[in-house]
Amino acid sequence: MNYPDEDIIMISALQHFVFCPRQCALIHIEQVWAESGLTAEGRIMHERVHEAGNESRGSIRISRGLPLRSSRLGLVGIAYMVEFHRVGGNAWQPYPVEYKRGKPKPDHSDMVQLCAQALCLEEMLSVSIFDGAMFYGRTRRRFDVVFDEDLRRRTEKTVADTRQLL
Repeated sequence: MNYPDEDIIMISALQHFVFCPRQCALIHIEQVWAESGLTAEGRIMHERVHEAGNESRGSIRISRGLPLRSSRLGLVGIAYMVEFHRVGGNAWQPYPVEYKRGKPKPDHSDMVQLCAQALCLEEMLSVSIFDGAMFYGRTRRRFDVVFDEDLRRRTEKTVADTRQLL
């Protein structure tokens, strides 16, 4: 299904919805947003990721600020970083990496956002993506996220729930 422009959802809205539906509504319906010290830190961290530019490291190519879109889900957004790992010959396997300022959350909001990025990349590139990574600035750690059926279902349900709210 192709969604009209007014029904397209920002991938970031999914993270906001899982974290707090009210926050999602304030940001994405009411357009209420005030930058705090914490959100400024997050914005600066993302800007640093983008400033680093694209690069190659052996069998890994790194793309930053990659525009994402899914016609099937009606999503748009930007992947802060996607690593493309060489998997033989001229084949490249995408591996999305999401950066967050804080630390891992007890809910699945960040993983839903990352999975949505993977779903967009799968549609855009006609590939299957099995995992990605979250990097948290406070812990300075990166950990793998597997895009299993449960997370994929949770992500698609979040898209539907967020669309209904908005």
